[in-house]
Amino acid sequence: MKGSQIVCESLIKEGVEVIFGIPGGPILPLYDTLPQYPQLRHILMRHEQGAAHAADGYARASGKVGVCFATSGPGATNLVTGIASAYMDSVPIVAITGQVASHLIGRDAFQEADITGIVLPITKYRDLVLDTKELAGVMKKAFYIARSGRPRPVLIDIPRDVFLGEADYEYSDQEPIIPGHDWPQAMKRRDRIYQMEKQAEKAVTLIKQARAPVILAGRGIVISGAYDELKELAEKTQTPVISTLLGLAAFPQNHFLSLGMLGMHGNFCANLAVSNADLVIAIGMRFDDRVTGEVSEFATKAKVIHVDISPAEIGKNVPVDVPIVGDVKTVLRFLNSRLENQTHTDWITQIEEWRREHPSLIRESEQVLPQYCIKSIYEITEGRATIVTGVGQHQMWTAQHFTFLEPNTLISAGGLGPMGFGLPASIGVQIARPGKTVWLIDGDGSFQMTMHELAVLVQEGLPVKIAIINNGYLGMVRQWQELFYGRRYVATPLSGPDFVKIAEAYHIPAIRVTQKEMVRSAIQKAMDYEGPFLIDFMVEPEENVYPMVSPGGSLSQMLEEPRKEVFVR
Repeated sequence: MKGSQIVCESLIKEGVEVIFGIPGGPILPLYDTLPQYPQLRHILMRHEQGAAHAADGYARASGKVGVCFATSGPGATNLVTGIASAYMDSVPIVAITGQVASHLIGRDAFQEADITGIVLPITKYRDLVLDTKELAGVMKKAFYIARSGRPRPVLIDIPRDVFLGEADYEYSDQEPIIPGHDWPQAMKRRDRIYQMEKQAEKAVTLIKQARAPVILAGRGIVISGAYDELKELAEKTQTPVISTLLGLAAFPQNHFLSLGMLGMHGNFCANLAVSNADLVIAIGMRFDDRVTGEVSEFATKAKVIHVDISPAEIGKNVPVDVPIVGDVKTVLRFLNSRLENQTHTDWITQIEEWRREHPSLIRESEQVLPQYCIKSIYEITEGRATIVTGVGQHQMWTAQHFTFLEPNTLISAGGLGPMGFGLPASIGVQIARPGKTVWLIDGDGSFQMTMHELAVLVQEGLPVKIAIINNGYLGMVRQWQELFYGRRYVATPLSGPDFVKIAEAYHIPAIRVTQKEMVRSAIQKAMDYEGPFLIDFMVEPEENVYPMVSPGGSLSQMLEEPRKEVFVR
């Protein structure tokens, strides 16, 4: 077979159905081969960054490996932001890039870039394939590495002549053995299970002794699919569940044990609970700075149990008393089998008191408030929707005011925080979940970074509903300028376009909402329309996200509207 056929055959063997990409010279042999494989659906994006984010959204929503194509040079480098975002959030994608012909590599040929060197720190594995005979093995290895252990992106760079070359095609059904690749391959399975169980027994002892425990649920719950196991642990031990941003849809938020999100813009009672807990059970999360605030003041009264599949994360940011390296689902099943029913009446009562004192309310206003718009989307959809966000204030308001009831229904970029993630990611999500309701909640700043991908919604007939929270600013940066830089609004006011006309130019119906009484009817109209629909919510320009932990501050000290400091008693 030709190299291009080997790539396509390998994709099919790995269960790939959808590819997001843009063609160019060096990768044209691969595109020329695609018509031979109609089972591979190619989605033509409008920018390679969009292709990477769409593959990311598809992977998060489907549980499969997302795939994107790009050509050499600028095509490949345009993928970098999306690859970096997937790396930070542990999303499995395989990026396949074309490269200039082998004999031109290193000669500064037209559109040559050392993409494998560029993505070295943001991929789990990368390879420049110089021999067509190696393609099948490299493809097998790429998908295995992307999805095994801690999932993360992989990039395969293929010169034009390797696509055109020929080789015998064999594709093994066996998992490749890659010495030193992951800790599971570095330890015998029996020894690995023994170590996990030994540490988990220590955790059981701490859980039984705790009087004020909390569970911190991260994206690892979603990746492992450990929703039932998490719920069983929480209910059996009567332990409140607090989520990271990417763990919000890991536990039903209408459950009485759910305290919502913690961290810089976390719920007040969640931050208070962590600051006063005597045991923190951290599951599939990495203690990033937006979660912990000042690390030296994080959960100072608590012992810490940390469960994660990646040993590199344990102890990296927060000292840990009981480290457990293993798959979250497996570890939680073991813990649940060793634990008996517990009660923490006094602790739950204290948390309920904090919840009453510091409720997450939307203040009364005749203006169009972003919180009200997001809450209305929740109420009208009854929580039966997948929510995709961009990055900024709207992302935090969504985390605070949309109640996530079903597993894995929040798709948002956490670690890298790239503005522009929302629209292309929603394309991937809608393709992964045909027939399901998908809402994109975006900011006017974030949306403008990739709004050209509106063309793909029409091209592919994707009924994504779009809510733009339009405040005329780069809102999160403006909020920092207001609170910490003397209200000097430098380079944050946006003179944005008419989003309604832009939508209509792409043949997408749209409504501008300027009054509070228009909000719910506009949302309902979007829901009733069969195709994509855009709503431009003209919200209060200087509305801030509260509560807020000041940069470098402690979770025990929060700014709460109206900007009063509150301390843990």
